[in-house]
Amino acid sequence: MSQKHLKEAFVSNLNGTSLLELSLGMPLAPLCLLCRGLLLVLHCQHRGKPLRSRPPALLLDFGVLVAPLLFSCTVLSPVLFLVPAILAAFCAGIFFTLYRQRQRDSRVHFRQIVKDFQNTYLDPDYVPAITVFRVYVNVLTSISILAVDFPQFPRRYAKAETYGTGVMDLGVGAFIFSNALVCPEVRQKAAVTQPKFSSLTKQLFAIWPLVVLGVGRLLSVKSIEYHEHISEYGVHWNFFFTLALVRIAASLLLAIFPKNKSWIVAVTVAVLYQLILNLTSLKTFVLHGSDGEDSRTGFLNANREGLLSLFGYLAIYMASVQVGLYLLKRRDSVKEWMGAVCLLLLAALVLFVFLHISQAHTDPVSRRMANLSYCLWVIAYCLTLFVSFVVADLMLVFTKLLVKGSAVPSCWRAVKAPDSREQRQAEAVHICLIAAINKNQLLFFLLANVMTGIVNVMIDTIHSRAALTLCILHLYMFLNCFIMYILHAKNIVLKFW
Repeated sequence: MSQKHLKEAFVSNLNGTSLLELSLGMPLAPLCLLCRGLLLVLHCQHRGKPLRSRPPALLLDFGVLVAPLLFSCTVLSPVLFLVPAILAAFCAGIFFTLYRQRQRDSRVHFRQIVKDFQNTYLDPDYVPAITVFRVYVNVLTSISILAVDFPQFPRRYAKAETYGTGVMDLGVGAFIFSNALVCPEVRQKAAVTQPKFSSLTKQLFAIWPLVVLGVGRLLSVKSIEYHEHISEYGVHWNFFFTLALVRIAASLLLAIFPKNKSWIVAVTVAVLYQLILNLTSLKTFVLHGSDGEDSRTGFLNANREGLLSLFGYLAIYMASVQVGLYLLKRRDSVKEWMGAVCLLLLAALVLFVFLHISQAHTDPVSRRMANLSYCLWVIAYCLTLFVSFVVADLMLVFTKLLVKGSAVPSCWRAVKAPDSREQRQAEAVHICLIAAINKNQLLFFLLANVMTGIVNVMIDTIHSRAALTLCILHLYMFLNCFIMYILHAKNIVLKFW
């Protein structure tokens, strides 16, 4: 077999992993975020001032926010369940160190600190968990698209061929979810009246980079005969085209239907699509083509997975718009956000119950078709992950009360009262990797794709040893993060549309 066919076979005919293993790995990213924040607070307690030096801050961010994810999806995957446990124990140790030092400095009862925490006001115009969630989805996707070509990346984490729940199957849906959280319809102020189709017009202008990137990827893959997994999207289709069309279709629906009823549109689209899959020959067409022999003649036949899965991704996008609207409701206290966390967890639990019912009575999860089970799984998992980031953020707010003057970037800024908000908002704003990636998210994803292609052209990834794999993956991610960091330091945003 040629190198191209070997690499295609390496990522084909896979079945994913279990929902249990995915659940065990879910706390990893929030724990990394919590650990980084606790280390910054600990530094402030010992040095008397926040960490300001850029090189140490970048190394800390990369070492704590990114590196554990790289190890967990490669050499540590056989003991994945231990990684969150070790991180949680490490975080607990740092917290008790901070608390013990606070008790030595001033005898304040723990109950009083809890009471102060519950009465803390938060900046209502900034929800850091949204930024953190979107950045982590991008980071995890960037890690996976290169790591999947190495043998140290477990095959069960790669995209499933037809049915299954792989880590990369989740990543595609999570990318759609994270885009919808900050779409123009969500960010539009309720008091501002705009023409009905203004958001659609903005989207038409905003998606052209995605179309250009999609065409660029198509031409480059075909011209250099780069390996591709045809059953993912089809012969000519790719994720850039999917994201562009979903955004346009969603903006059109949101111009017609009230955006606060977008969940109804999501349910309608997902259920109708599943009914059509079950009651017609559409499912057979998606899986086996028009002639039942997996032929790829004609544009629709050649790209059937990419075109028909648009309905499922559209349902995820519309449901995520509803989530985004709920998250951006004005809340300025810890108590209000604790109530929101409980409601979101309840919604996730209900969705997991519906997922169980859907898998039992319709179809198992299938990213290839983006069926109802897939939509339920993605939304439920993303809600749970998002809540985990909110909880980690609230824990950091609590920890910052223990050390006066401590600062954690990309974390909630606490204020004593609403009228002091503007005065305290500028406190402790300094460069961090999360903010850097967030500023140029599309560029980060594009660079990851380009670097992935370069590595695959230059290196025989399939037969790489563990040490070489880890070196390549760390260098690849660090280089990408370093570029984002430099751009952020110079306040450069490469977005001109």
